[in-house]
Amino acid sequence: MKRSAYAYPYLLWMALFIVVPLAIVLFYALTDTVDGRLIFTLENFSAAFDPAYVKVFLRSLWMAALATVICLAIGYPLALVLSSRHFKAGKLLLMLVVIPMWMNFLLRTYAWINLLSDNGIIMKALQFFGVENLSLLYNQTAVIVGLVYNFLPFMVLPIYTSLIKIEPNLYEAAGDLGANSFMSFLKVTLPLSVPGIVSGITMTFMPAITSFAVSRLMGGGLVTMYGELIENQFYFMRDWHFGATLSIVMMVLVLISAVLTRNNKNKEGGMLW
Repeated sequence: MKRSAYAYPYLLWMALFIVVPLAIVLFYALTDTVDGRLIFTLENFSAAFDPAYVKVFLRSLWMAALATVICLAIGYPLALVLSSRHFKAGKLLLMLVVIPMWMNFLLRTYAWINLLSDNGIIMKALQFFGVENLSLLYNQTAVIVGLVYNFLPFMVLPIYTSLIKIEPNLYEAAGDLGANSFMSFLKVTLPLSVPGIVSGITMTFMPAITSFAVSRLMGGGLVTMYGELIENQFYFMRDWHFGATLSIVMMVLVLISAVLTRNNKNKEGGMLW
């Protein structure tokens, strides 16, 4: 039996659950219903680039990018601490980072709604210190907080995996050559952790820009992201054709981002070697 035969079940799985659904979405995107008749048209794609929808996409892009930067700013130092061989509680704290991922996504988001509400713990604490007339919920800040909390583990884990693979001998060699801790970080730790950083950015940015539950629950309908816009077309407007078109546009943009990220990752990898 040829080794390639072992790939047949996986190819069948891809065909049934990836290729076929994408083909159905593309079919809906390229068609429309006029007077009860199904016609092929490209008008949905031209409508997808209406300034109103472009504005929603740019807002989603900015919020997802900001959430990714915040996740990186928090996740990289955290991964450094967790991967340190001198930090005995690293595995325990890593478990605390992973545990929230075991809970339902919506439950985690609802928990933050309770924390940020007018009667929540955070608001009560701020009022205790004299901060009044502050709205923590149903705005862009609340949505970004929800994105950061839900996707932070996706940033920490790839970076942590890259850091624990760095050989201790490299730090010893850097020290023998006269490098202090800061120079060892710049010359050893940071370059060798670049693949983890790129993977973390990819795994955080892509689900963040397509998220709809966080913007709906923590934005209260006042902060619409592109994923929520697509959901509205399917479930509320019942316009599956235009919803499929927006989905295709989003998928193409995400694929472009993935290709660019992969190319940068390959370039960085070449520089390291």
